[in-house]
Parts: sequence; C-alpha cells; structure tokens
Amino acid sequence: MRVLVDMDGVLTDFESGFLDRWRELYADRIFIPIEQRTTFYIADQYPQEWKESVYDIFEAPGFYRSLRPIPGGVEALRAMQATGIEVFVCSSPLTEYKNCVLEKYEWIDEHLGKDWTKNLILAKDKTVIKADFLIDDRPQVKGAEEHPSWQHILYDAPYNRGVIGKKRLDWENWRAVLPNGLPSIRQ
Repeated sequence: MRVLVDMDGVLTDFESGFLDRWRELYADRIFIPIEQRTTFYIADQYPQEWKESVYDIFEAPGFYRSLRPIPGGVEALRAMQATGIEVFVCSSPLTEYKNCVLEKYEWIDEHLGKDWTKNLILAKDKTVIKADFLIDDRPQVKGAEEHPSWQHILYDAPYNRGVIGKKRLDWENWRAVLPNGLPSIRQ
C-alpha cells in the first residue's frame, strides 16, 4: 500500500505559523482565529488590500522551515512505515517557490530525518502521482487526472468541515480510518 501525506496543514502547523507571524507583523490589523477559518486559502479570508501582506508571510525566508509539527504526525508516519506501508510526503510548492522548496526539504530532514527526504514529492499536481491514498487538508484536490489512482482522505481542519462524503482523519484516529485498521505497532 502506498500513502501520500500532504505537508502544510497536515504535518506542519501552517495555520499557527501564519497567524503567529501575522500578529507579530500586523498587531494593529484584525486576524482570523484558526477555528473561524472557512476557506482553504488564507488570503481569501482577509481584506483584498491585505492579500500582498498575507503572501509576503508565506514567501519570506524561514517561514516553512520554522513551522511546528502537528502533534502526532511525525509519529504516525513512522508507525505507518513500520507496518510496511510506503509513505511519501507529497506537497505542493508555492508558485513563488524560491524559499519554500528548499525549506520543505530542510523541515523533513530536521523532523523526520535525512532518509525521509528521499520520500518527499513536490508537485503542483498531486493527481498524477500514483498511490492508494492521499491524506490532505485541501477540500478538493484537482489536476490533470479527473480520476486519480488514490482515494482522498481529508485531514480534518476548520475550513474543510463542510465537506461530506469523504473519510476524515486526524493523527489520533488514523489507524481506524485507514483500511483494515492497520496493525498496531509495539512500542
């Protein structure tokens, strides 16, 4: 079995990283608390005249490298791999990729180890990647393939809670959501 796992919002706490930086740089501006987020793209929830400020945060050197791991994610990937599942981190880089591509590799190296960098796939179109499952917080994953080889399992987030008809996963329930309950790992 091959499982693709998204990075931002699934392994890395992208939302908190953005919000912390926003509040630091723009203390005089409103912010959207994470639990009140209703759109996948953060910039869509902020006033139009602030969109450039939103993108400046994502595109800044050090942003991706400094993101905190989502609790349980790193451990879940290691546990999946220990059961014999082929696990790949599959992430879409920004169009302004100058900092994020290198920093995604650095994040994987720091939090999962150098060997895991071999299992990092950066692709703007995840639909062309062959796998059994994709764990992703994006409500709809679209691309060149209308019917990708993988089944989309939605990683739970406030902005995707209106989506119905898909399995929903977090790092506490992943064993129950993936098929066959996957065997438990002895500690």
